[in-house]
Amino acid sequence: MQIIPAIDLRGGKCVRLRQGDYNQETVFSDDPAEMAMRWVDLGGDFLHLVDLDGARDGSLANLDAIERIVSAVHVPCELGGGIRSEDAIRRMLDLGLRRLVVGTLAIRQPQWFKEMCAKFPRKLVLGIDARDGFVATDGWLETSQTSAISLAQQFDDVPLDAIIYTDIATDGMMSGANVPAMREMKDAVRVPVVASGGVSSIEDVRRLSEAGLDACIIGRALYEGAIDLRDVCGKF
Repeated sequence: MQIIPAIDLRGGKCVRLRQGDYNQETVFSDDPAEMAMRWVDLGGDFLHLVDLDGARDGSLANLDAIERIVSAVHVPCELGGGIRSEDAIRRMLDLGLRRLVVGTLAIRQPQWFKEMCAKFPRKLVLGIDARDGFVATDGWLETSQTSAISLAQQFDDVPLDAIIYTDIATDGMMSGANVPAMREMKDAVRVPVVASGGVSSIEDVRRLSEAGLDACIIGRALYEGAIDLRDVCGKF
């Protein structure tokens, strides 16, 4: 199972939110590129970037920080947040990002997303952020009536590169991963599934690996030292 450090960007800084709440922000670094290099030096071979301003406002807002990160590291990076047009997809891929995470527009315009997956095969990731099993959109500010599983299955026959499944209730809370929900998603689709939210210990990583997840994203636990990246990279 691949271990993917998370770098969440807001106002050009590296931050973490609790349960996606923009009013519960902790700033961990004023230099996201330096943080990216730190995770790579400790063994990270793939980075997960999130434009939090973009996720909330619907347009890319941390381009300078994103460009600096991509230029500073030699490992592939993915980006989520604010990817809501074909132009944005082309622009970010041209910047050197390995793949892009689309969430809000996938639920609002599923046919458009299928078309984008066909145009950019294996370059797009379906980002599913769920609260109590239902999909949240617009930077987690709104909860839809669509179940996470049913959304994922709509796209099981398109050339996605992966699904990133985030449990909002646990994200940033250091309360442990929602392994049953992650296992349910993994069992429901054929595409690789990346677990996100609440990973707070090596035991969480082990349980996700045993549940068959293809990768897991770790955020606050790395920043607060609860997990040492060197202890988990390449061991699960």
